[in-house]
Amino acid sequence: MSDKLKALAEAGVSIWLDDLSRERVETGNLAELVKDKSVVGVTTNPTIFAAAISNGERYDEQVAKLVAAGAAVDKVAFELTTEDVRNACDIFAPVAQSTAHDGRVSIEVEPDLANDTEATIASAKALWAAVDRPNVLIKIPATLEGLPAITAVTAEGISVNVTLIFGEERYREVMDAYLTGLEQAKEAGRDLSDIRSVASFFVSRVDSEVDKRLDDIGTDVALALKGKAAVANALLAYGAYEEVIASERWRALADAGAHPQRPLWASTGVKNPDYKDTMYVTQLVVPETVNTMPEKTLDAFADHGEVLGDLVTGKASEGRAVLDRLGEVGIDFLDVLQVLEHEGVDKFKKSWFELVETVEAQMAKSAR
Repeated sequence: MSDKLKALAEAGVSIWLDDLSRERVETGNLAELVKDKSVVGVTTNPTIFAAAISNGERYDEQVAKLVAAGAAVDKVAFELTTEDVRNACDIFAPVAQSTAHDGRVSIEVEPDLANDTEATIASAKALWAAVDRPNVLIKIPATLEGLPAITAVTAEGISVNVTLIFGEERYREVMDAYLTGLEQAKEAGRDLSDIRSVASFFVSRVDSEVDKRLDDIGTDVALALKGKAAVANALLAYGAYEEVIASERWRALADAGAHPQRPLWASTGVKNPDYKDTMYVTQLVVPETVNTMPEKTLDAFADHGEVLGDLVTGKASEGRAVLDRLGEVGIDFLDVLQVLEHEGVDKFKKSWFELVETVEAQMAKSAR
């Protein structure tokens, strides 16, 4: 096992892989990552599935059977992805049984439903039933329409990974939606200890957007702020989490058996080659959080990552100071967040269309 990844895990950070394929499952690679690289969970998205399906023959037999049965493309995509997630859940079942929060595998609702509350609820229920494993997390986007869906499915005992969170205000709304769902579940007599949730706060995309604007401003003061916005924004988010977890409202739910909605640092692969490739891991070490990494980042941290202790707890004011300086040089951070959410939902939808096109190509190949 990598000493550096072991140190990260010992610091209280849950290491999740941002990738899944049938090849990883069937070759034993996923199980090896659990053993050798301290991986205790997996997140997925349609783009990941599209790459997996297009790059291997392990799906051909299932595609052929579904085509022969007359299944439409959406049905085929649903069956292929839920099969992979179900099998990954089985691999992580021992982790889920031996830990309070980990051993989880995430799968997204259909992305083109991001602005439709009722359809999102229906999609989440369908995925939950199809995977039929207690350690699956259903990914729901943190759009305004997604918030009531988070509450509704949590109230029904469905575990959720809330995705596409970019700013502190929306994150607070996400936490409120989760707590409201738990309160409704409690009123309905559900066992709160069966429900899990993470809130996926996106990191690197913030620096990508802000850095571009700082380059356009071009002053020395502005350029000195490059690469600082994403972590500062995450510090604010964690400060909001600290407030909620210390509240009487949360304590009442915890006393009833509820688990916290852990912060998950998403989009932690570094996009700027001028930055250290492990910065969004090292700078966001804090106990009881998740860092979901692409394998490239996982390998980089295993090789040369650093654990410098908790650099997050109690640092919200430092994050606020950085964002204030960004405002002073002309960065409209609220506009940054609006752009990122819009682009995030758009990418969310495009990734689904990419998956559908990939499945269509596999279906056509099977029919020949």
